[in-house]
Amino acid sequence: MKSLLVLICGVLCLGELNAQKAYSALPKYAAAQVKEDAWVLKKVLEANHPSLYWYTPKEQLDSAFEQLCNSFTDSLNEIEYRNKIAQWVALIKCGHTTTLYSKQFIKQLPQFRYPRFPLQIKFWEDSAVVLSNGYFKDSIIQRGTIVNSINNKPISFYRDSLFKQIATDGYAYNHQYQTLSSSFPDGFKQVFGVDSSYLIGYQNQVGKEDTISLGNFIPAPRDTSINRPRPTQRPPSLSKRQLRLLAIRSLSIDTITHSAYIRLTSFSKGNLKTFFRRSFKKLKKENIEHLILDLRENGGGRITNSIALTKYLKQTPFKIADSVAAISRKFKYGKYIQSSWLYWLAMNLGASKAADGSIHYKRFERHYYQPKTRFAFKGNTYLVQGGYTFSAATMVVGALKGQENIQVIGEESGGGQYGNSAMHIPHITLPNTKLRVRLPLYRMVINQNLQKGRGIEPDIKILPSSYAIRMGFDPKMAAIQALIKAKNN
Repeated sequence: MKSLLVLICGVLCLGELNAQKAYSALPKYAAAQVKEDAWVLKKVLEANHPSLYWYTPKEQLDSAFEQLCNSFTDSLNEIEYRNKIAQWVALIKCGHTTTLYSKQFIKQLPQFRYPRFPLQIKFWEDSAVVLSNGYFKDSIIQRGTIVNSINNKPISFYRDSLFKQIATDGYAYNHQYQTLSSSFPDGFKQVFGVDSSYLIGYQNQVGKEDTISLGNFIPAPRDTSINRPRPTQRPPSLSKRQLRLLAIRSLSIDTITHSAYIRLTSFSKGNLKTFFRRSFKKLKKENIEHLILDLRENGGGRITNSIALTKYLKQTPFKIADSVAAISRKFKYGKYIQSSWLYWLAMNLGASKAADGSIHYKRFERHYYQPKTRFAFKGNTYLVQGGYTFSAATMVVGALKGQENIQVIGEESGGGQYGNSAMHIPHITLPNTKLRVRLPLYRMVINQNLQKGRGIEPDIKILPSSYAIRMGFDPKMAAIQALIKAKNN
């Protein structure tokens, strides 16, 4: 236990590194104020979070909280405070319980983005590879370069340090890898601050370790004084609405291979039910035999949209979960919870109390949804998933995995296969700093027969590679195209 407390203390003190060199202009909050905010957060979570001790025992979480409060010995700005709070919140191991900046700070965030660390780095398992270099004319550190160290510290030090701020479902660590890969320069600056230069240890073209010094990255301002020639004929352009929809969902068809590709990045917006109906109608009309459904960027959204998609692909009746339960529909600390009256109303109208006092959303526990008969797709389906595949997207993959005509390709999903805490997710707003924390109200056990704490494992596992990144091709899509070609032959 003593070693555990030392570890927790070390984790919570990470935020005390030199990150503040970049944020010295931010207002500060007294130690008493940030401590009060921490206690408010703890009380709200204890009163309403359905899975607070699902993965982390109460004794361990309480010990970590005591260490957190003991670290509040001086005033802190919002960056410093979030660094500390986020690491305690991440110990809950709930991917829907995340720490957000205040609304006021979000408005100011663009002015704090630069200068920053110059390299975007892709992480997986024990690998770290450059995705892009802010100094794009650099002929040495290019896309695909393997990074071993920064400022004489192994790259694993930075990975493990920043992992401690990223919430995930149980032990589905692939979500942390994916999140870190998309936000490394910002995460680096937030925790470690900025230096005038960085010593990068990398693997050169002949496979030997070498070093190079890179400065902070600040994008060059655009020169508006240059008169650029205007094209005589403008290419047809898409409206803003069309661009927004394409960013959420798209369909492309290859009539030569009788295959289709659907990319879905969310289940929240995009008029998806209409999109699904039109898309599957078109698949039937074009006699499509192979469907690639890419959910690698899909972090979830509305369960009703995920159900609508599953109906076109599932061949047997299905239900959402074995159990969907909240610990209470009372909001003792409702003044800190966004629209608490609205969630109180929804929980009273849509859920009912069980004998043990818990509140159950019984429709999702009992109702079986029927597959579509018209426009249902019964050909070969390839579900592509990764660390960003989360929440409602994981539910789609979980419902379809194991079906004879379905293959799951890629990496372990970010969302838990056994279950998660989700459904209604208001924000907790802390009274002094206005920092926000998302609060899921229902514990959803999707399939009680599966392993708790891990994501969905693919049928065909394909990890990233430095070669694929350097050459700019997608190994997962290449593998699927090979499967389609073999089946067509």
